[in-house]
Amino acid sequence: GLIFYDTKVTVMNRVLNATVQRTADHAAPEITLDPLEIVGGEIRSSENSYFCQAARQLACVPSSQLCVKLASGGDPTYAFNIRFTGEEVHGTSGSFRHFLWQVCKELQSSSLSLLLLCPSSAVNKNKGKYILTPSPITYAEEQLFHFFGQLLGIAIRADVPLPLDLLPSFWKTLVGEPLDPDVDLQEADILTYNYVKKFENINDETELEALCAEIASQHLATESPDCPNKPCCKFTYLTMTGEEVELCPRGRHIPVGWENKDVYATAIRSLRMRELQSPECMTAVRAGLGSIIPLQLLTTLTPLEMELRTCGLPYINLEFLKAHTMYQVGLMETDQHIEFFWSALEMFTQEELCKFIKFACNQERIPFTCPCKDGGPDTAHVPPYPMKIAPPDGAAGV
Repeated sequence: GLIFYDTKVTVMNRVLNATVQRTADHAAPEITLDPLEIVGGEIRSSENSYFCQAARQLACVPSSQLCVKLASGGDPTYAFNIRFTGEEVHGTSGSFRHFLWQVCKELQSSSLSLLLLCPSSAVNKNKGKYILTPSPITYAEEQLFHFFGQLLGIAIRADVPLPLDLLPSFWKTLVGEPLDPDVDLQEADILTYNYVKKFENINDETELEALCAEIASQHLATESPDCPNKPCCKFTYLTMTGEEVELCPRGRHIPVGWENKDVYATAIRSLRMRELQSPECMTAVRAGLGSIIPLQLLTTLTPLEMELRTCGLPYINLEFLKAHTMYQVGLMETDQHIEFFWSALEMFTQEELCKFIKFACNQERIPFTCPCKDGGPDTAHVPPYPMKIAPPDGAAGV
């Protein structure tokens, strides 16, 4: 917390360039993707997704070949090249950025099961925010989580922000910061948070009985074995994926009473915190990330800084974009039609600006920082800068 973010980025970039493993005499790995596997924007099955197609093809490529220098210049070096079946594309930047955009779209859809909408989304809190799916994973899923971690590192080296909307708890766990049992539970699952608080704040047995009656009306409680007409809760709870689990051995047979209500509340909170940490999944993600960038770098970054470095900002700063736009020969920022262009963009909504960035740069977000901070004519730009504005092709007046 005592180091400025820009200083951290400078050190991080130096380390990334010092840990390059693929030299110039090694050709970049190339993967071929079939756009026809995706019909009308909907993926028929997870195996056909760009994510799984890429994971299969890169499984045999040594991770060292994906450790390249930071992308810079007009023809940057990326971890791998993308070729789309039946399409001829000039250069590699556009295809690579489109691939990352499509993969993030897949990850945050029902086609892949690696990420899960946080339960709070159901009540419009943190709507659209995701967490790692908290469930036991198969070997195949472990490999996919490993590839997901690699993509995070690849995006950092490419300086292409990923349009991923993940809860802060993901970034906290990624950088090794402990979760807050109150704040993070409330962010991820406000309903469970409120449920736990009700049990923690009960003052007497009458209130407990009333609470159990309320829960019984929502079909979450059963009758007490001692008093058949008296509703009670058992030591079970639903996981984030909707599976009922026992909070302790023989939990289905243990009723919640005045003596153990606090134990019950603590057990539910512990269940959710384990799910948020999702250690099996996160271990695979960190292993994948560590194969691309040194994990020691994460010790200097706060969770928010790691998110900014990986995903950028979810909105477009038009002044920042304007300062990092290059004009081709014959054009100047003071030209009337250029001024009209920027005036038009100023009237765009954030949603429209994201669509424009997707059109211009083949990605939805722009990096949070850029080496050419002042946007001066003599500074070196990095992707997606320069956003080039060029004169029209063809004869004048056409």
